[in-house]
Amino acid sequence: MNLIIRGLSKTYPNGVQALKNVTLTIPNGMFGLLGPNGAGKSSLMRTLATLQDADSGTAQMGTLDVLNDKDGVRRQLGYLPQDFGVYPKVSAWDLLNHLAELKGLNKKAERHDVVVGLLQQTNLFNVRFKALGGFSGGMRQRFGIAQALLGNPKLIIVDEPTAGLDPEERVRFHNLLADIGEEVVVILSTHIVSDVSDLCPNMAIINKGEVLLTGQPDELTKRLNGRIWAASVARDELAAAKQKYPVISTRLMAGKTLIHVVANSAPGVAFEPVKPTLEDTYFAAIGGHFGVFSGAPMSNAVADATAAANAMSA
Repeated sequence: MNLIIRGLSKTYPNGVQALKNVTLTIPNGMFGLLGPNGAGKSSLMRTLATLQDADSGTAQMGTLDVLNDKDGVRRQLGYLPQDFGVYPKVSAWDLLNHLAELKGLNKKAERHDVVVGLLQQTNLFNVRFKALGGFSGGMRQRFGIAQALLGNPKLIIVDEPTAGLDPEERVRFHNLLADIGEEVVVILSTHIVSDVSDLCPNMAIINKGEVLLTGQPDELTKRLNGRIWAASVARDELAAAKQKYPVISTRLMAGKTLIHVVANSAPGVAFEPVKPTLEDTYFAAIGGHFGVFSGAPMSNAVADATAAANAMSA
């Protein structure tokens, strides 16, 4: 059951336009919503989770009107917000049991089985009587997924779930998300490229409230084949290189800065071709360079950024 979003826009009272005519078709399974902090990801997630109203647009999942039938959405929604708070003195068992009852699981025996199953699925059963205030960040996030799965939701939204987790907890959390299955819509909102590349067969890149790019990660990355070039420059040469070349990313390595440039041919003798990654795709899209060199259609935001860059170099 696809989630179909058309023309969604949202402007806050302070004048910030968080969403600009967002249009997406999100199929069952993991869908990555990738963008920098402040891109509009959380605004979109909060709108779909019925926590705020859109100014215009529609969102439909089967026969369910996501924007107008809020009670209907909440019956089918599992939500892990960016900042998931817990009662620190309450045990994982007691809180999850309480939340299950609020979710409509009124029969004690059925609720008991559901709570046991979710605590086992999230590898928290052995610490079920421990106070949540003593949980690590990763354990709290796993508990957050457990509560999001209550009631067999058809739409699951997880907002920046791995931010702040150590590598071991991130892998554990990835495995948990991958086990959720393909029978529901799972939206993973993140600024971490590896979260999307590891988990999501479909994705979108969003920035400044506008969708820049959608598709399958591998297919989007293949569009940059033969167009990503790398070179090492001294630190004091970096500013000049950014003026001269369409630099999409920089990384400090062994005292020098490794730059990635998107171009149809070698920008200079110091450049070597490299195989593109999803990170290159992400930075090329955010920087307004993806559509120019890949033949992909440009959004208004990309087109505006490209026009500005051309004007500066003219």
